[in-house]
Amino acid sequence: MHRPADTHSAEALRVIDSAALARALPVGEAVEALRAALRAGLDVAATPARSRVPTATGHLLLMPAEYGTHAGVKITGVVPGNPARGLPTITGAYLLMDATTLRPTALFDGEALTLLRTSAVSALAADHLAAPDAGRLVVFGTGPQAFAHAVALHQVRPLSAVRVVGRDPQRVARFAERCEEVGMTASAAAPDAVADADLVACCTSSPTPLFDGRDLPAHATVVAMGSHDPGARELDTRTLTSGTVVVEDAATALREAGDVVIPVEEGALRAASLVPLADVVCGRHRVEDAGPHVFKSTGMAWQDLVVAAAAAAGPAGDGP
Repeated sequence: MHRPADTHSAEALRVIDSAALARALPVGEAVEALRAALRAGLDVAATPARSRVPTATGHLLLMPAEYGTHAGVKITGVVPGNPARGLPTITGAYLLMDATTLRPTALFDGEALTLLRTSAVSALAADHLAAPDAGRLVVFGTGPQAFAHAVALHQVRPLSAVRVVGRDPQRVARFAERCEEVGMTASAAAPDAVADADLVACCTSSPTPLFDGRDLPAHATVVAMGSHDPGARELDTRTLTSGTVVVEDAATALREAGDVVIPVEEGALRAASLVPLADVVCGRHRVEDAGPHVFKSTGMAWQDLVVAAAAAAGPAGDGP
């Protein structure tokens, strides 16, 4: 007996690799997708907490979310020993699903999606916090996230100079070359370069502060995304207590962000003073001109979902 084909199960799962993601959703469009979701009322606080599952060689991070017509989950593997194997420390995949049926619709390269959404969130925050003419960027780090942040911040501010702070001179030189290749003037710098910065991007795995907050000018905006460990921090207490501190979600920051947790435990920073990013983006909180302004990001599952959904609506399925 002939049985009609199940059109739902017959639909192939779209696989969206890093190249297809870049075609489908440039970082500037990712910034706008995140801005639109927050302004449409996405409830950041309702996002499930990140789950951390130990494994024999590292740990798995599980990040589920639902919003609108989509649901999804990112599974990220973090293995400190991977670089010795010639592999990245962080790998993973993102599964996008229909919210009604929970049928998988697309599978994304998790590393590429994380690079895009993290830099886009930082750029969104900078677009609301930094001076319109902010042109001098200091980047701490020479890895993929550092470069992604330089590119993303260049989308929202007219960067005239990028100063790069890193431990390996060769990697710093290569980073500067990559910036030049996409039209940004870049050069090596020391941590005290923040004294002349309009924007500072902290994109490292450092567990201790990268610069002295006393060097930071009052007009500067700092974005920090390198840690979601309550015992690690890229920013010192002085930086966190000198101006406005914006976070994705206060409860998440107080659970995961050492940059926030440590000064709160010291009694130097009030938890009640943390400003949710959505309040800034939606105009519910007007950031005072007195600064500096700090955006501390830990990364949240709603960001992956919004960016993945926007990319799936683009030409990503057309093939490499």
